[in-house]
Amino acid sequence: MTKLYFYLTLLFGCGVLAAQTPVVAAGGVLNGASFQKGSPITPGSLITIFGTQLASTTAAADTIPLSTSLGGVTVQFVNGSSMSSAPMLFANSTQINAQVPWDLVPSGTTATVNVVVNNNGVASAPAVVTVGPFSPGIFASGGRAIAVNQDGTLAWPTGAVAGLTTHPAKPGDVIIIYATGLGAVNSAPADGAASLDKLRTTLTVPVVMIGGVTAQVNFSGLSPQFVGVNQLNVVIPNTAAGDSVPLQLMVGGITTSPSVIMAVTNP
Repeated sequence: MTKLYFYLTLLFGCGVLAAQTPVVAAGGVLNGASFQKGSPITPGSLITIFGTQLASTTAAADTIPLSTSLGGVTVQFVNGSSMSSAPMLFANSTQINAQVPWDLVPSGTTATVNVVVNNNGVASAPAVVTVGPFSPGIFASGGRAIAVNQDGTLAWPTGAVAGLTTHPAKPGDVIIIYATGLGAVNSAPADGAASLDKLRTTLTVPVVMIGGVTAQVNFSGLSPQFVGVNQLNVVIPNTAAGDSVPLQLMVGGITTSPSVIMAVTNP
């Protein structure tokens, strides 16, 4: 039993349990893939909210469409006189993963809105965040992009993860890159819904650079099975081989960090 649970037990026993007010950290509403501070968030994308007392327990979504309440926690976006609830994937005391509602602001516009976390009836102070048409971020683990080879393996150095088959991609291969924040699509699904019913493409195709070389993008849209996740089908260009080749996206004047890498080998 953790100290927290021990203290809660004492408080319940005394009958004086005080509600804890959730606090969103300053600048703590971020792109759910890049965690890039100072960047906007984008309708339809995944975000991560950092703070304290955000939830009283740990809870993860187990159904799709996603619910707008998880473990007694909700996230509201307040834009003027309108309020939208965010579909939620995960919540614990310091972190929430959620989706930005698709219609939060008109397509192609930029606005500031308030984010309010409600933990079992206790609301946080509003956190101001900028919502813009693009906020690209590539999903990664330990700095390595979630870039999937045609055989379903990750395009990482061979043997990069014990017990997991990985191997570099080579020029001419088509890989799948998972990202979020690539903007509006030609037919937005319902908030919290996946895209299994139809193919949805982004209205703007990002530039993809691998090792600083522009790659051919065969598809840019929504992943069929993952809510709020973009999928890019990309052809590896003729670029310098290596285990730490930068993978970047450019869209709407925003370029992702070169610190996200993948592995490329010579053919």
